[in-house]
Amino acid sequence: MANINQRYYKANAQDFYYSTVDVDMQALYSQFLPLIPAGGSILDAGCGAGRDSRAFIDHGFDVEAFDASIELAELASQLIGKKVAVDLFQTYKNNKQFDAIWACASLLHAPLLELPSVFNALSAMLKVDGLFYCSFKYGDQEIERNGRLFTNLNESSFAQQIIDSPLEIAAQWITGDLREGRESEKWLNVIMRKTH
Repeated sequence: MANINQRYYKANAQDFYYSTVDVDMQALYSQFLPLIPAGGSILDAGCGAGRDSRAFIDHGFDVEAFDASIELAELASQLIGKKVAVDLFQTYKNNKQFDAIWACASLLHAPLLELPSVFNALSAMLKVDGLFYCSFKYGDQEIERNGRLFTNLNESSFAQQIIDSPLEIAAQWITGDLREGRESEKWLNVIMRKTH
């Protein structure tokens, strides 16, 4: 699945960057950032254009970011003024223990069968009581659309992915897409807390 998505972003990195970099995410930030200690550390997992990393840095947080797309990582590095690593969810490593992980509209590119191990691998880099935000297109199937593969989840199928992880759901809600013209697309948003 990673390969097809990487091919898509290689061919469409500039278009994706410009279509997402200025989306107003304040409604989501307001649910997440107040829960993190001032100046705390955030891992932006699958950072895309770097929009959210830039916002977190502007709010005084210590941010590390990575993305599977070389092209997007380069664009995001320029935007945030620091190097964005190129890696997959399944293989990214960092010795830091983060206060929070942010995976906005990114984990949906991981294959369904790999999601439990992805949640475990990422949460290993999270402090106990740390927070983990992620979002998925609302649904219950893996689909290919316009050259990308998506894992869509609803409340029930999401819960199955973290059964064997140290994460528990702290908040969960559904929103419309924030991009203009796509408001009818629904997203499942979840904030989890690492319990042990």
